[in-house]
Amino acid sequence: MKAKNKNKDISTWSEIKDRVYGEKGNDIRDTLEREAESFRIGLLLKKARESLNMTQEELGQRVDKKRTYISRVENDGSNITLSTLFNIVEKGLGGKVRISIDL
Repeated sequence: MKAKNKNKDISTWSEIKDRVYGEKGNDIRDTLEREAESFRIGLLLKKARESLNMTQEELGQRVDKKRTYISRVENDGSNITLSTLFNIVEKGLGGKVRISIDL
């Protein structure tokens, strides 16, 4: 759906993704969406850690992981298991994980 504007060249982010990567259901688009969500998880973890004034080293010690692992998770959360995610958030950061599924 085009944004209503005098300039007809303006597109929504969804329209741009459809043109460049294909529509949802396309393997390339689905991979892009998964990678973006993984990146977002990493950013959320980093933001939570920083809000607690905690270093990667300190978080790693709390969850028995190396600082380099915490760094990799924060920069690309794609290879994190659910059990590790729960451990980092609950044990390491004192938070709760909420997961939703959209169909």
